[in-house]
Amino acid sequence: MLFDLQGKRRRVVQGTYLMLAILMGGGLVLFGIGGDVQGGLFDAFRERNAAGGDNSIVENRIEAADRRLAANPRDQAALKDVIRGNYQLAAQSANPDTGIFTAGGKADLREASAAWTRYLALDPSKPDDSLAGLMVQAYVGLEQYPQATRAAEIVARARPSAQAYLQLSQLATQAGQARKADLAGERAVELAPRAQRRAVRTQLQQIEAAAAAQKGGAGG
Repeated sequence: MLFDLQGKRRRVVQGTYLMLAILMGGGLVLFGIGGDVQGGLFDAFRERNAAGGDNSIVENRIEAADRRLAANPRDQAALKDVIRGNYQLAAQSANPDTGIFTAGGKADLREASAAWTRYLALDPSKPDDSLAGLMVQAYVGLEQYPQATRAAEIVARARPSAQAYLQLSQLATQAGQARKADLAGERAVELAPRAQRRAVRTQLQQIEAAAAAQKGGAGG
């Protein structure tokens, strides 16, 4: 059994799994399930459907985009094609029950990350929030929470909602960005319909408790 462990190690594992349980599924709204937040836990499978199950089509699209970038490294449309294409390749290998990416899928996510970094370095006037949503999921899959937080900020600013800011608060907590997590949590409560504010506050408390359990296990 997973928790047939002793002492410090058991607390670390429990804290980690509690945080991930909330991060990946808490309330089924944090990553777009039941809410208007792109980059949801199962956006990978919408991307799988978009690819039509044929990797060669996606790979050809990426190769064409790479040729355009060789001619013009500032081609934002080509960078977007590389980002989306590599995410689609990763989605093809993701576990349909858990959304967890394989080692090969994570390599594709790293390619998407490299293109996303280049895209942001071009300082677009309005970053593509649909791609930012995919990169939230990509960075969660890579366990790179500061980068996931930055992508979640783009989503929240483009389409502010309680769900978007709850997602941002959760990722910022996981990234160790306490001030940003607090501000995002306050904004999530403000944007929530009055009847749902108590539920949002409860989820924020769960996020804090999971983070504390994880930190306590690591330090104990």
